[in-house]
Amino acid sequence: MRNSIRFSLILVLIAVLVSGVSAQNDVLTTRNIFDIRQVLETAVSPDGRHIAYTVFAPRPFTDPAGPDYRDLVLFDTQSGQSRTFLSAKRAVYSLGWTTDGSQVTFLGVLDNNGGAQLYAMSLSGGEARALTTSATGVSDYSFSPDGKRLAFLATDPQPAALADARKKGFDAQVYEELNAERGVHILDLATNTSKKLTSGVSVFDIEWSPDGSRIAAAVANENTVDMSYMFKRIHLIDPASGAMTLLVENPGKLGKLAWSPDGSKLAFISAVEVWDSKEQSIFIADRNSPKPFKELRNYSAGFEGSVIDIAWKDNTALLFASEEGVDITLRELSVESGGNTLLIAGGTVAFGAFSAEKGVLSFAASTPAHPRELFTWRDGTLTRHTTSNPWLANIRLARQERFVYKAKDGLEITSVLIYPLDYTPGKTYPLIVDIHGGPEAAYQNDWVTGYGNWGQVAAAKGYVVFMPNYRSSTGRGVAYAKMGLGDLAGKEFTDVLDGIDELVKMKLVDPKRVGIGGGSYGGYFSAWAATRHSKRFAASVVFVGVSNQISKRNTTDIPWEDYHVHWGIWTHENFEKVYDRSPVKWANGSVTPTLILHGTEDPRVHPSQSLELYRSLKLHGKAPVRLVWYLGEGHGNRRNTSRLDYLVRTMDWFDTYLQRGGGDMPPAIPAMPLEK
Repeated sequence: MRNSIRFSLILVLIAVLVSGVSAQNDVLTTRNIFDIRQVLETAVSPDGRHIAYTVFAPRPFTDPAGPDYRDLVLFDTQSGQSRTFLSAKRAVYSLGWTTDGSQVTFLGVLDNNGGAQLYAMSLSGGEARALTTSATGVSDYSFSPDGKRLAFLATDPQPAALADARKKGFDAQVYEELNAERGVHILDLATNTSKKLTSGVSVFDIEWSPDGSRIAAAVANENTVDMSYMFKRIHLIDPASGAMTLLVENPGKLGKLAWSPDGSKLAFISAVEVWDSKEQSIFIADRNSPKPFKELRNYSAGFEGSVIDIAWKDNTALLFASEEGVDITLRELSVESGGNTLLIAGGTVAFGAFSAEKGVLSFAASTPAHPRELFTWRDGTLTRHTTSNPWLANIRLARQERFVYKAKDGLEITSVLIYPLDYTPGKTYPLIVDIHGGPEAAYQNDWVTGYGNWGQVAAAKGYVVFMPNYRSSTGRGVAYAKMGLGDLAGKEFTDVLDGIDELVKMKLVDPKRVGIGGGSYGGYFSAWAATRHSKRFAASVVFVGVSNQISKRNTTDIPWEDYHVHWGIWTHENFEKVYDRSPVKWANGSVTPTLILHGTEDPRVHPSQSLELYRSLKLHGKAPVRLVWYLGEGHGNRRNTSRLDYLVRTMDWFDTYLQRGGGDMPPAIPAMPLEK
């Protein structure tokens, strides 16, 4: 599962924003979170001279509510200078370059052209120029090696009969039947004419081969989220005829595709089997001599980590980034020997995707001391190039560290631990357990504070914050990630309890003031804590969480993923087991004050899950409970007002029951700190 949220009351917010951060404030507050700028995405030019990157620009609360903005910035690797390329309160993403490196490319909604289009901007400046005008928008793109053609993905327009019915007011929807295909289109850039290349399937990722003869594609039979998660298979498409051939019958989840420089091999990140919860291992297929997947070499076999990105260094070596516990590393893999060399050690910086050209690597990286900034790695040297939040230099941050403990069965669990600001040894503190979603995800020991993670904001208010990578998390290899298969909220949850016990044993945490919160699978854990283990938790925050596994499995948009990587059985095969792992079964007598929050348009975890939990606790529990709807939000809040509401509301809940010892619930309409 992944994340989402929103509310049914209209908040009348009367406040005036002032620029800058108050000089009187030396700790991180809920309002400060919405001042943070950070680098999101980077792309190195083909010659290695420039790096295009986007900067997360918070939407001012004086603007109409909505998602945050993205600025496009260009960095010159020779001069070390950056210049803003596009800053017009827009959202741009999927950065790239034209083949000759003369223009930066990106997807965005800049005009009224029917959704996101592909744009290009010359290095010499000027306006962004739309390369596509797809009626339904563009979701991915790849240039031919000679730069004369563009392959892009777009969904088919709605049928004429449906469009006509809509105009006449017939707005009925036929669930999952009329999903348009995602097809590959080829655009001739000289004549500006395009044609659709594929039919009868949906394509989710494309990469044009270096010799121009093939397009590697991740193909599924239908255009649904579940198909994109579990059933994408690697095909090669002839860009002239559209002929499509299967290259690899990869099982389960599929990640990035990357051609070798000579185009003879295709590297990809994949699950090792359909039961593998995450695409996290490296495989390489020969384009001219395809083999069955089981005969391909798993270059990550025995590796206790999860590969998150790959790029070819040359025809004999791959670069790859991986999660390793709570750290991120960069390594170089020898294709011949299978051995790897560590280039950036864990605990240095944390990053995700990276871009590599001509020996220059770029990525957006963070540390416990700062959010993501532009970094490069070249000739063994790691360099930071931006400081997006100079005001953070005046903010006192709490001690944050990698924390390792053992579960009762002896398994080692890694986690991130934040001490209270101004921590006094020997004194016990209230605890917030922050649970990640997935569970196929992991926390890194980096900047862990945002609208959905309390981090340094909670530490500044005197909390210990514990962020465990319980079994089923990524970052520890395939075997560790699969430990929760068929045992939801079993040993993976006792890992959390064991971590709390260790913190109590250390005399750091007051066992009577333990709170828990999280979104998606983290929301599920928080609901489980508030019911099945209620006596151990003094407060719970359940965000887009599961409460009834039976109804959840029948309403989610990812039932096959839920079956293959979470349960391994269908509900009818063991009804009692599925219900037994449902928080609503254990709601009777709950003594944990529980705040429940959910987006009304969530397709992943239906909002009825939160209604079921609320009603069962309201009827049968013995503690305060509140349900908050975020209107129009999905599986994770997008609007700035919804995000601020969530952060303020959840901190108020923890403060009431962990700091002040209870009493009346916090106000239903909290005071929003719009002034900085």
